Order: sequence, then C-alpha cells, then structure tokens
Amino acid sequence: MKAISEILTQVSSVAVIGHVRPDGDCVGACLGLMNYLKLAAPALKVQVYLESFSESFLFLKGAETVSADSCDGQTYDLCIALDASDRERLGAFAGYFDHAGKTVCIDHHITNTGYADIMHVCPQSSSTCQVLYTLMDDAYVDQSAAECLYMGIVHDTGVFRHSNTTRETMEIAGRLMDKGIDFSALIDRTFFEKTYRQNQILGRMLTESVLFMDGLCVFSAMRHKIMEFYQAAPKDLDGIVDQLRVIKGVECAIFLYETAPQEFKVSMRSNKTVDVSRVAAVFGGGGHIRAAGCTMAGTVYDVLNNLSEHIEKQLIEQGLR
Repeated sequence: MKAISEILTQVSSVAVIGHVRPDGDCVGACLGLMNYLKLAAPALKVQVYLESFSESFLFLKGAETVSADSCDGQTYDLCIALDASDRERLGAFAGYFDHAGKTVCIDHHITNTGYADIMHVCPQSSSTCQVLYTLMDDAYVDQSAAECLYMGIVHDTGVFRHSNTTRETMEIAGRLMDKGIDFSALIDRTFFEKTYRQNQILGRMLTESVLFMDGLCVFSAMRHKIMEFYQAAPKDLDGIVDQLRVIKGVECAIFLYETAPQEFKVSMRSNKTVDVSRVAAVFGGGGHIRAAGCTMAGTVYDVLNNLSEHIEKQLIEQGLR
C-alpha cells in the first residue's frame, strides 16, 4: 500500500481499532487517522474503538468520541487495525475486524503475524504514527491530526532517545511541527507529567526494585494488593520500566504487574545487547528489539526465572556473562 486513499474505494463506513491497553502510539495513530479521514474523505462514517486510555490524551481532538463498546453486531465496510501485532491484541474489538467487509493492518512491530486482508507493516519505523504519516496526503494533515501523530512518535521513541529514532523519524516530526503544534507542551503534558499517585507508585517500584545478574538486569513487580492500595489502573504504571532501564549499568529491565491471581503482564526494555522481542516471543508476546512484552502465569519468581533463562543466553552469546 502506498496511500490511505487506496483502501477507501467503495467504502462508506470505517472502524478504526487499536490494541488492548492502548499506549501513546496506539491512541495517537487511531485519533490521527480519524482526524485525517474527516478532512480527506468527509463523507465517510468513521468510528474509533479503544479501551480506556490515559487522561493526559483526552485533549486530543476526537478523544471524546472514542467508543469502548465491544462488537454488538454492527458491521463496517472497512476495519483498520493500528499498532496491533496480532488479532488477539484487538481484544473485545476483534468482532468489528472479523465482520468487516475488508480489513487492513498498519503496524511497525517486527512480530506482526500478518492477520489482515491488506498488511502494511514497517518494522524499521519508530512507530505506527510514523508509518501512518507516510501513507497520508500531507495536504489533509491539519494541526489536530499532527498533534496526534507527533504524540505517538514521541511516546514510542521515548522523546527521540530510543534506538528506533532515525533521520526519517526526525524529518517527519519536523513536518508535523510545521503544522503549528505546541510540541513542547504536548511532550510535557503526555509524556513527562504524572499525577501524585503515579509518582508515589513509581517511587515505590524503584525502591523495591532488585538488581540481578551482576547488575546487568533489574526487575520490579506490582502485585494486585499494592495496586488496590493505590487504587491504581494499568495506565498509572506507564513509564516505570523505562525508569528502571536507565539505572546505570543495567542492560535489561523487567517490570511485572499482576492482572489476575498468578498472572502477570510483563514489560521489558533493553539498552544495547538483549533483543527483548525474542524473549517475549517465547512466551506468546512480542514487540520491538528494545521494547517488548507478554503475559505469563506463575509466581513472580516463576516468571522472573523463566525470563532470566532466555535473557542470560543472549548475554552469554554477547560475552557479557
């Protein structure tokens, strides 16, 4: 696919869906595409479906129109899945995908399973928002769409610090800045700014973190009773694994939080050596070389021991163990 316009032929209704527990790139891509379509194809009926996301994203144009309703039999001519590497990641919205006349997936995850009628996956891109912009006619990318896309790029690159940041990433970010967005305020508001509760949780997770493998790895875990104590939701845990990653001397950081008894959502980050997407794939997850995740069963130590085995293999391969 070379342009969004290619998939709009004989289409009058579009469902735009993202992955479960939507992050900045997912939300930015979904809202960015919706705002773009409203200008580029105003006759289209467009509806975005996403789970609850961070309140810091609610200022984006169209955020108030997003629906969390699971499929109730309503069908669309076209369903576009964004930033989701496999069908299971669509969660309760998979029904819209299954019943659509045509399906498209736009993504940047190297672990994408190729589950749509039309696939456009660019693993070399920093984010799905970056991929989306390359498919858009810049004339229809207004300030509202630019804010969404810029935010997504910022979040998946860690404000242009991660190794997935390329010259193209920066050039696209520059074009989006030219649309008149307040990029500095947007970064503060959606990436750095945290509530008092979020900072309390972050402080606790850093305090309770544990270094292992001679300081090359670090982990911290949030059990359900701690989440209840802080009345925390998964969206309150954003950024914890990234703070663990920047501990001096650490190559791989792991953050777990309990989603059900003896079940943990795992987030992993690495700096230079470990391909965490390979580790996550072993346990049915996926992601990027330096940022990946999965869901695992067992105690904290069961999960950690299983992950450590595969992380250590890579460290040994690189002569670090």
